[in-house]
Amino acid sequence: MSVFAEFHIPTDAFALEFTFEAAPETVIEIERVAATSDLLTPYFWVSEGSFDDFEAAADADSSIENLERIDEFEDSILYRANWTENIESIVYAYTQIGAVILEATGSAEVWELQFRFDDHGRLEQFQEYCVEHGLQFELHRLHDVTNPKTSRQYELTDKQRDALVTAWEAGYYETDADVTLEDVADELGISQQALSNRLRRGYDSLIETTLTVTPPEEDD
Repeated sequence: MSVFAEFHIPTDAFALEFTFEAAPETVIEIERVAATSDLLTPYFWVSEGSFDDFEAAADADSSIENLERIDEFEDSILYRANWTENIESIVYAYTQIGAVILEATGSAEVWELQFRFDDHGRLEQFQEYCVEHGLQFELHRLHDVTNPKTSRQYELTDKQRDALVTAWEAGYYETDADVTLEDVADELGISQQALSNRLRRGYDSLIETTLTVTPPEEDD
């Protein structure tokens, strides 16, 4: 049974501490990530603050290497880079536990990370690892996939569900709607790119857990 766990971790205990200190207005949202035994390579959006300030800070930050612009979307830029310091917890979660990061957002104050674990045993294994290595992961919320009527059944995070429902309630999906992505983003208090990411991830989870499920074979 899948378990969804949201952890909070102080920025000074995770990667990019210096970047956030030098460019405190920066907000980072991880798009996807690859991990090896000693390296984390995320694709991530920067959606707040000065991009020049962020890039200057990142260039001087020893915890990040090979920063590269991948794409731009109005008020956000997608980057790729190698993160090399204070990332042992994520590397362990990916390579040893098989956990998946559903969402990860970082600011000058805190990183919010939401994981999906295959079961409680793997979650407990991850928590034990954090305790043994002095990693400051605070469990903020925990959900089991038990109720088929909840969004967790479809592997939606709270933010993805809020984005989908808010867009639907605003009439964004109606054929002749005059509601824009910007309108919905303003309602949620996030950037258009952050909203676009959450909607896309929400669609992906809904399709994977509903339309691609193999139906039972019909009787002859």
